[in-house]
Amino acid sequence: MLKIQISGDPEKTGNYEDAVREAGGQPVAGYCPEPDLSCDGLILAGGGDIEPGVYGQRVQGSQPPDTARDRAELTLFRMFYRANKPILGICRGHQLINAAMGGTLIQDLPPVWAPFHGGVDHDLVHPVRAEEDTLLHRLYGPVFPVNSFHHQAVDRLGKGLRPIAWSEGGFPEAFDCPGYPLLGVQFHPERMSFHKRRPDTVDGGAIFAWFLALCRGEENV
Repeated sequence: MLKIQISGDPEKTGNYEDAVREAGGQPVAGYCPEPDLSCDGLILAGGGDIEPGVYGQRVQGSQPPDTARDRAELTLFRMFYRANKPILGICRGHQLINAAMGGTLIQDLPPVWAPFHGGVDHDLVHPVRAEEDTLLHRLYGPVFPVNSFHHQAVDRLGKGLRPIAWSEGGFPEAFDCPGYPLLGVQFHPERMSFHKRRPDTVDGGAIFAWFLALCRGEENV
């Protein structure tokens, strides 16, 4: 069975672990884990804000970071990336990949965008637009609803990353890396898949099924 390393907040990786299991994989989850390259892929989970110094900025609306997690996940990303193993970044993980590749973040969404994305204690639902001939377009079509729970977003993209979906505000909701097995999404597919499936969004399970197929070498990058 495929093993998938998951890095996330303590005791908050349950939805990611469930999604991996229900997609047919074996999750190996932990907080600040050492890279386990016996695993077939890596999921960088959601969570709090990244230290702005990681992407060359001062604090401009970021909440206090978990610097130990930042360091651990930057190492995880680099090790799996160098090993050419598939990587899926979700919400914070999406942002961390961008920072690791030299990109920057919007530290606090402006008031005109925030009501679409920043629920106080629950996900919000909003549409995103997918680029033609990309994974998300194939899975869900040109415009589709997703969940959202964040106050930061990708700003300048990191080197080699390609935007493949956008929010109504115009910032990247997803990116890939042509030639490399990688996907970053700002939304939370683990909270809209399998037993968490919801009627007002697309089926996030399709992303986990795709990712495990990628880890098996069955999908093209």
